[in-house]
Amino acid sequence: MNMSHISRIADEHKIKIEQVKAVSSLLKEDATIPFIARYRKEVTGSLDEVMISSIRDRLSQLEEIDARRGTILKSLEQHGHLTEGLKEKVMGAETLAVLEDIYLPYRPKRRTRAIIAREKGLEPLSELIFEQKANDPQALAEAFVDPEKGVASIEDALSGARDIIAEKANEDEQARTRLRHLFSRKGKIVTKVVPEMEEAGAKYRDYFDLEEPVASAPSHRILAMRRGEAENILNMTISPVFEEAIAILENLFVTGNGEDSNQVRIAAQDCYKRLLSRSMETEMRLATKERADLQAIRVFADNLRQVLMSPPLGSKRVMGIDPGFRTGCKVVCLDRQGKLLHHDVIFPHMSDKKKREAADTLERLCETFHMEAIAVGNGTAGRETEAFIRALPFSKKIQVIMVNESGASIYSASDVARAEFPNHDITVRGAVSIGRRLMDPLSELVKIEPKSIGVGQYQHDVDQNALKQSLDDVVMSCVNSVGVDVNRASVELLTYVSGLGPGLAKNIVAFRDQNGPFTTRKQLTSVPRLGPKAFEQSAGFLRIEAGENALDASAVHPESYPIVCQMAEDLKCSILDLIKISDLKNMINVSDYVTDSVGLPTLNDILAELTKPGRDPREDFEEFSFAGDIQKIEDVKPEMKLPGIVTNITAFGAFVDIGVHQDGLVHISQLADRFVKDPAKVVKVHQKVNVTVLDVDLERKRISLSMKTGEKPAAAHDRPGKQPISNHSTKPAGKKEKQNRETHRKKPFNNPFVDVFS
Repeated sequence: MNMSHISRIADEHKIKIEQVKAVSSLLKEDATIPFIARYRKEVTGSLDEVMISSIRDRLSQLEEIDARRGTILKSLEQHGHLTEGLKEKVMGAETLAVLEDIYLPYRPKRRTRAIIAREKGLEPLSELIFEQKANDPQALAEAFVDPEKGVASIEDALSGARDIIAEKANEDEQARTRLRHLFSRKGKIVTKVVPEMEEAGAKYRDYFDLEEPVASAPSHRILAMRRGEAENILNMTISPVFEEAIAILENLFVTGNGEDSNQVRIAAQDCYKRLLSRSMETEMRLATKERADLQAIRVFADNLRQVLMSPPLGSKRVMGIDPGFRTGCKVVCLDRQGKLLHHDVIFPHMSDKKKREAADTLERLCETFHMEAIAVGNGTAGRETEAFIRALPFSKKIQVIMVNESGASIYSASDVARAEFPNHDITVRGAVSIGRRLMDPLSELVKIEPKSIGVGQYQHDVDQNALKQSLDDVVMSCVNSVGVDVNRASVELLTYVSGLGPGLAKNIVAFRDQNGPFTTRKQLTSVPRLGPKAFEQSAGFLRIEAGENALDASAVHPESYPIVCQMAEDLKCSILDLIKISDLKNMINVSDYVTDSVGLPTLNDILAELTKPGRDPREDFEEFSFAGDIQKIEDVKPEMKLPGIVTNITAFGAFVDIGVHQDGLVHISQLADRFVKDPAKVVKVHQKVNVTVLDVDLERKRISLSMKTGEKPAAAHDRPGKQPISNHSTKPAGKKEKQNRETHRKKPFNNPFVDVFS
């Protein structure tokens, strides 16, 4: 364990060294983040999953720097450059950029102009000129003219000497540090359209002549510019004001006023134009890309969490319908466990005869299979199918609910779906997925690659490894937060349980199929290859309903069962009584059960579980319906007020489904009656909202919406005990902040920068 890393992370995150040390040790023991956050609160000081993930990622980052440091030291030693002073500098470098700056002068390189000049014997001349003692460079260079060495004239000699000086300036740590700061603080991203690509790149037209500060360029615009460049539509450059960059180099290297100093000045300018500007631009490209990736991945992860934690309808008999016009609507009937009972096809959008047949079929199926709800996919013909079903005279009330079907087609063509339904085609599988999503979104969506769920922001443009890590973290967090019924869960759902993975998940299902339902958590230890470590990590998140031990249906970890037994014994009651009778729990003084290994955090969690064993953290399901008379984009008119559901959140606003097969955009400036810095602070995915239509562009199929009410936020004194509703400080705004707010206020709702990705 590298204590310098531990100390540094503790300082960066403003937490105790012991907390970071504990997390590091647990991670090295293959403990998962959900397990650490839930069951090791005493040793971590109750750090949450976000902080634990951050510590893990920072440790990995620092280990990467250490690995590069080791490679550099080995190279320096092999080439005879390593000295104690140089080693000390390498060991003291805290970032990869600084480390590479130190290594740059010694790094093996291709034959540069400076190397060629040295081969011609011009290094002594470069040193004489660089001393800047007001010598005549022409006179100095005359002694180095040697046609046999390729130095045919005085100018050749001076040119070679300048090449050497330019390379020295390029490899100077201080010069690189100052220019790096200039590029990051005052650099500008400039994009221009590639000549004759105006028509082909019409969607990038707002970037045809754009200038954006590096320091404040938003992630979605950075990714859009890079994509436009990759598609050869845009030329993109990053640079500060040329004169400021040159001034830095001249202040560092030009120390006199003579002709020799003028040679150094020329070399410094050449260094910047030919070497440093390109190097710094590359660094800024990487830095802005990394920053944009982090933002886009964060937005995606937040959206994904909200989708996965959407309220489930629960165990009801559901009819799933994948709507369509010409090809018909695929209908499936599912039992309360999501098992396929029957499938059919209806054609309610063709002739009157077909419409009557469709109505008869749906009424018969609902009666035969005792359907309690109907899930209708929100794709093509979704609203028309929903309206058709709502008009049917069912013998009892049946909920009709539109379901977001993003990714259903991907699931239906997947190996998972083929294994689950080998004798059915993709249309049946897709309808099953729609129905199951209504019953339990989490259980069904884990079967789809997170990137395909449809709530991302530029997921194909960001670092794919970082994206996968983040999304996998979210899925695992959600699955373990809700808990998994081990006797009903699919392989895909079990895969995300702490400590399991695909291999053990398959083994659990195979064991269950062969031996029948699990009756105790202890039986899990009989599953092939599920050893003590996997049991420790997973047992608390696996539920066994109606098992032999009532605690097996809760989030109480088996390692804590003795504590609960002691509580029951002290109260002279059974564990079941302890769970059912609230008065008994009120008699427990948790402090009496504190030990060296079990503290109040765990004991309070146990008490909470005894109150509501296996409680589902998701919100209760609420039925929703779109405006009945609005079914296509042509029906939408400005100033209409419509109900909608948030489908995606981005850095520039939120997309809302109003039931016309084309999501509308609520720009960030239209999300609330107050200033909004982060859309995620105002709305969440699958939130039900009311919107006002601002504009409809039929040609580009774009709908602009607003969530503003026209009401001013209530003042703090009107809301007792509350702070003013605001996303910014209550102290007087500075000049820059006022300018930012004014710019934000004036920004049009129809944001041009979303064209590329919306």
